[in-house]
Amino acid sequence: MTIPHKNKTFTTFLATVTGSIGLHRFYMYGRKDLFGWLHAATLPVSALAILTFSNSQPLFMGMLFVLSVLCGFLEALVIGLTPDEKWDAKHNLTSGKKSESHWVLALILVLTLGIGAMSVIALLARSFDLLFTGGAYG
Repeated sequence: MTIPHKNKTFTTFLATVTGSIGLHRFYMYGRKDLFGWLHAATLPVSALAILTFSNSQPLFMGMLFVLSVLCGFLEALVIGLTPDEKWDAKHNLTSGKKSESHWVLALILVLTLGIGAMSVIALLARSFDLLFTGGAYG
């Protein structure tokens, strides 16, 4: 029985767009992936923390989900920058097809790097504002 071919470009796109809830992990490894479920659990846990501790800063109460988003961006970069041969050896050993990355993957990687870097900078700026000024700038 052959396992379906896992497309590296599609996996990178999934990690960029829905990496915070772990859909790329479920695509790669199936429903039994522990890290996929940990990604998925961060959203309800963060929402519950924000609702329970409503007098605290939502950024700090939702930090698990924020970190899951940033990890999704990092995973997208790692997946996209993996050589095709290594990707096939790990995920497509019995699929009978070879991966061939195109310019679309490069575009996804550039956008992922840009959005991820802006997200980290925004997180640092807002965190420092909240920690050092008590949120005086917004």
